[in-house]
Amino acid sequence: MSDPSTASIVSTPPAHQPTEIGGPTNAGLPASAREKPRGLLGDAWHDLRRKPLFWISAAFILLFIVMAAFPSLFTSADPTAGNLSRSLEKPSGHAWFGYDLQGQDVFARTIYGANASIVVALLSVLGTLLIGGTMGMIAGYRGGWVDALLSRIADVFFGLPFVLGAIVILTTFNGTGSDNSEWEIKFLVIASLVVLSWPVVMRLMRSSVLATKEADYIVAARALGAGTGRIILKHLLPNCLAPLLVYGTIMVGSFIGAEATLSFLGVGLKSPVVSWGIIINEAQDLIRVAPYLLFFPAAFLVAAVLSFVMLGETVREALDPKLR
Repeated sequence: MSDPSTASIVSTPPAHQPTEIGGPTNAGLPASAREKPRGLLGDAWHDLRRKPLFWISAAFILLFIVMAAFPSLFTSADPTAGNLSRSLEKPSGHAWFGYDLQGQDVFARTIYGANASIVVALLSVLGTLLIGGTMGMIAGYRGGWVDALLSRIADVFFGLPFVLGAIVILTTFNGTGSDNSEWEIKFLVIASLVVLSWPVVMRLMRSSVLATKEADYIVAARALGAGTGRIILKHLLPNCLAPLLVYGTIMVGSFIGAEATLSFLGVGLKSPVVSWGIIINEAQDLIRVAPYLLFFPAAFLVAAVLSFVMLGETVREALDPKLR
């Protein structure tokens, strides 16, 4: 990835620069020709604004985030309050998604389920990026035995099957008979996702650092006496964040699906937590009697996963000049 200052200089049209005193200026040029040169993020945003897929996915993501943060704006029903007299009632104007076997409002449970699914996914991605990005930065910048040691540790975790490893971790610490609170259950799911996912981010950051640390502006900064911390924070990190930004956006959708999978298998989130995976798990035995119990939470789950994946793909295309 090139130096942003160099990219800005190269992107300035040389034909419009005056060659002598009193030469022509750009005062008479159209507005598009007088635009200030943009950096990598500026070019990416300029490209993203013209993509309908970006605005559609961003609108859905914003809706899900508001739904997770303020579920009371969408429903006033209690997702955990059940009434057996309403058991398996079909969707109606009173309950848009009907009632489950316990007489609980499926619409309210679907709305409140967004909180657990999205919070777990976002915190898992944040932890994965922090741990994997830090390890990759250290390994790529220091090299030598440090790189070899961290790479071998990452290989050990990378070789663990994701689903099997998560089942082992969660069964051990959150198995049947455990008395964990709601946040302890969420923390265990987040920890299992982070532990099994950070090697991918570590490899991605390491490769970006290796491709960037020998650039001319890094060598110049080192020759001028810049310390390791300044080189990493001011030069390496800003130029290595683009791949992590793309992968992190896609990973949010993947982690929403992973959490739902683990909850569906009965080893992820559990009551009293309400999530889309738990709702789907509860509806699997009633799919022939009441298919709407499975359809609505599954539709929300698929929409959320696709929204984050599509946003990540559009951001990747915008940040990669080869795909424009």
